[in-house]
Amino acid sequence: MTHSFDVAGISENDGQPPPAPVDHVAVVGALAEPTRRSLYEQVVEMDDWVSRDQVADAAGLPRATAAHHLDRLVDAGLLAITYRRLTDRTGPGAGRPAKLYRRAPRDVVVTLPPRDYELAGELLARAVLTASSEKTDVLTAVQQEAAAEGRHFAEEMRELAARDDETDPHARRDVVVEVLAEHGYEPVLGDGTVFLRNCPFHRLSQQHRELVCDLNVHLLSSAVEAFGDTGLSARLDPREGYCCVTLGPAGGGPSGGAEPEGGGAT
Repeated sequence: MTHSFDVAGISENDGQPPPAPVDHVAVVGALAEPTRRSLYEQVVEMDDWVSRDQVADAAGLPRATAAHHLDRLVDAGLLAITYRRLTDRTGPGAGRPAKLYRRAPRDVVVTLPPRDYELAGELLARAVLTASSEKTDVLTAVQQEAAAEGRHFAEEMRELAARDDETDPHARRDVVVEVLAEHGYEPVLGDGTVFLRNCPFHRLSQQHRELVCDLNVHLLSSAVEAFGDTGLSARLDPREGYCCVTLGPAGGGPSGGAEPEGGGAT
C-alpha cells in the first residue's frame, strides 16, 4: 500500500533564491499538528503575502500563537517569507517592516514506500520530444533518456566515492547501494547481488510492465557502467515482491543468489 501526502507549491518565487532541499519528515511533522495545518490552509486560501495579524484574525487565534506556528511552517519549508511595510509611511516613526508569509514555491510529495513518478514522467516526456525531433522510435528514445538519467546517478556515485576516497570494488559497490537507497530502491546485498526491494515506479510497472522495466534496466545499467569498477551489471530478473532489476556479478545471467529475508515493498 502506498500512503501519500501532497503539498502543491506556487510557480513563481518573487525573485527569491531557489528553496533549500525539503526535509519530508519535517513537512509531515509540521502539518500533523491540527492548528498548524489550519494556518497553512489559511495562508494558501489568501493567495498573497499575508501578515501574522491577518492570519491570526482569520483563524481567531492570538497573534503570538499564529506567529509560532507560521514560523514552524517556514522552518519546514512550507512557507516563504518576505519583509514589507504595510503602510505608505516612511522615515522615523514609520515602524519596522512587517514579516509576511506565502506558500513556498515547491512541491512536496511524501510516499511510503518511496515512489518517484515525477522522474518517470520526466523521462517519458523527454523521450516523446526526442522521438519527435529526431524522427526516431519512441521506445528507443525512452532507452536513451533512461541511460542519460543513469549517468546522472553515476555522477552522484562518483561524488560520494571521491568524498570518501573509495577505490576498492567492494567499497564502490557500497556506494552504489547508498545512492540507490537515496533514490528509493531500498537495495540489499545478498550473495554478491544487489536486490532492489522497492520499485520507485511501481504503479506504472503494474500497468505497463515491459515499458517501465525496460526503462529501469537501461537507467541502472547506465549508472553502474558509467560509475565503473564495481564488478556489477544490471539485468532484468523479475522476482515476486522486488524490483524487476537486480545488480549481479558482471558477465553473469539472471541472479541465482538467495533472496534476502523479508521480501520487498514493490
